[in-house]
Amino acid sequence: MSDPTPPPPVAPQAAASVLMVRDGQAGLEVYLLRRHEQSSVLGGAWVFPGGKVDAADADPALQAHIDLPADALQARLGEAGLDSTTAVALHVAAAREVFEECGVLFAHGPAQALPLQAARDGDFGSLLRTHGLHLSTGTLRPWSRWVTPVQALFVKARRFDTRFFIAALPEGQQAVPDAHEAVDGRWFAPRDALAQYWDGRIVLVPPQLMSLVHLAAYADTATLLAAAAQRQPHCVRPEVFDHEGARAIAYPGDPLHPERERVMPGPLRLLQRGVRMEPAGGFADFFG
Repeated sequence: MSDPTPPPPVAPQAAASVLMVRDGQAGLEVYLLRRHEQSSVLGGAWVFPGGKVDAADADPALQAHIDLPADALQARLGEAGLDSTTAVALHVAAAREVFEECGVLFAHGPAQALPLQAARDGDFGSLLRTHGLHLSTGTLRPWSRWVTPVQALFVKARRFDTRFFIAALPEGQQAVPDAHEAVDGRWFAPRDALAQYWDGRIVLVPPQLMSLVHLAAYADTATLLAAAAQRQPHCVRPEVFDHEGARAIAYPGDPLHPERERVMPGPLRLLQRGVRMEPAGGFADFFG
């Protein structure tokens, strides 16, 4: 007889992602990368630069190459029980992933003009040490935390505990996809990205959808960064449930979510329609 006890849920992996923004002709823009179709995680989807935290991101030797002390980085994340080593690793991972995936370096020091591809292919810690660079972690402003639900809809058998940071594109730098994990990269006005998703021109998943809805409330980079500096990051633990024969996701504030207080603008519930997630009232519900 088989064991009726279900296996324990997969523990989420720590990850970091960066909502990199700039001011375009029509206002705030955010950078999205399209993941390679064969990627094991969200192949073909448009995502913010980011990825899982590596063991090397917690190397104590990196503290000498960071512009803020560990306890300051810990306090900025606003999470009870989070140790300073993990806080540092999350910030390092955010900076490293942006550099590896699109060549933008959140650092300052004597050697900023680096051979781009050669530097991206090497060890990030060695890069900092060799060129005397210091990570500009102060420019990475904690924004939100997303924890993949146990019944994940899009990333099967893997869960992530991802901290999202807001950061302005450093002056004089350009974002260039690595052509390996990311095969395309573009700047989008948040509302335009949502419209392209609605029209079926790009693929987005819920954390990106809801983050874009949130960004659409800000007219420019200065206003967004000021807001990020004045608030603690909100945490989103989506709840997946069945709704009229399909799957749905509830967010804090929805009657079916255990957390009754809303933490972000936009719809409180997304319904699965085919391969997409949509608010019940259509596109306008993103901004209702």
